[in-house]
Amino acid sequence: MTQIRTTRLERGRGALGPALELVHTGRAPTRAVLTSELGVTRATAGAVAAELEALGLITVDSRPTASAGSQGRPSHRLFVNENGPVVLAAQIHADGYRVALVGLGGRIVATTSGCGTIPADPALVLAEAVAAGSELLRETGRRCLGAGLAVPSAVAEPDGEALNPLHLAWPSGAPVRALFLRALADAGIPGVTEAIGFTGNDVNLMALAEHRHGAGRGARDLLCVASGHRGVGGALVLDGRLHSGSSGLALEVGHLTVNPEGAPCHCGSRGCLDVEADPLAFLVAAGREPGPEVSLLRQAADLLRDEYADPGVRAAADLLVDRLGLGIAGLVNILNPDRIILGGLHRSLLEADPERLRAVVADRSLWGRSGGVPILPCSLDHNSLVGAAELAWQPVLDDPLVVLER
Repeated sequence: MTQIRTTRLERGRGALGPALELVHTGRAPTRAVLTSELGVTRATAGAVAAELEALGLITVDSRPTASAGSQGRPSHRLFVNENGPVVLAAQIHADGYRVALVGLGGRIVATTSGCGTIPADPALVLAEAVAAGSELLRETGRRCLGAGLAVPSAVAEPDGEALNPLHLAWPSGAPVRALFLRALADAGIPGVTEAIGFTGNDVNLMALAEHRHGAGRGARDLLCVASGHRGVGGALVLDGRLHSGSSGLALEVGHLTVNPEGAPCHCGSRGCLDVEADPLAFLVAAGREPGPEVSLLRQAADLLRDEYADPGVRAAADLLVDRLGLGIAGLVNILNPDRIILGGLHRSLLEADPERLRAVVADRSLWGRSGGVPILPCSLDHNSLVGAAELAWQPVLDDPLVVLER
């Protein structure tokens, strides 16, 4: 029996990574689906699932069940292991940072945050964020397999430099990946000090997370536009893969001009989405003075939720929706996505008046008029964090054995 199992597993060894990714993204809820998706025999799929379970990555329901209305043979259900290993994910934003431990399936196991002015030296806030993550690991006792970082800046590849952290006091070209790696090494987190610390733009990572686990699942060409704590960012998934351009700098949609006579932008232009459709722009348009108590994003979202009936707030929301719709329409004309998802404040604006934004995009976009591109709110909490975790999980998805046995 042992010899038979070993032979089957050797035939399926190369399927471990693809099988784990199928379970991780929810595309293989049962062993029968796994068999079909991998194109292997039932015996090989069973051996692969058993090996992933032995590695502590998934669990296999011991009692096969039939799906409602199905007439086929009952199949074992597959789940990510809720008590399995995690990765450390960190996000830096204009009002502070958030750190989480994230398991397979995009599940946030534990999270904590720190707010306040971000220091001009990125090493300081990265060290603080990693220390907070280390404390979460100590409290939970989870095994950590890697780490990922999301920052509000284009991140140049291959060196991992933050080229335009416009809403932070960091210098242009700050070596955030190297600094993140140093912080991980200094913290002495088991399993991470020798691993690669992955770094990416926060909206790119938002799109990656939503495509794998959220509102973008199943889209082939997915456009994501979001306004977080400051500014506006965009990301594109093409044919199922995140498109970051030749050096990681694609989709700087925040610098599309939507109001030529508008406010000066940090980039040197005027009327960019970055300054015309972010939380600060909304608060100013609504005649509200931003306060230091909570983040600008929280202030804007709370105002939109609690005082939308106020004529001044409604007018400010309509103004931002019109500017946002103008920018999205231009992107639709160029990119022809099959789905658009909105995050941060833009998600709240869409939910407040979905028909107005869709009408603006349709009116201004050739493809919007002819095809009616679906515009949906992002569905994941802390999706940039989940996306940073996806970067850290990728080596495990590529080769579970190499990562787990090192």
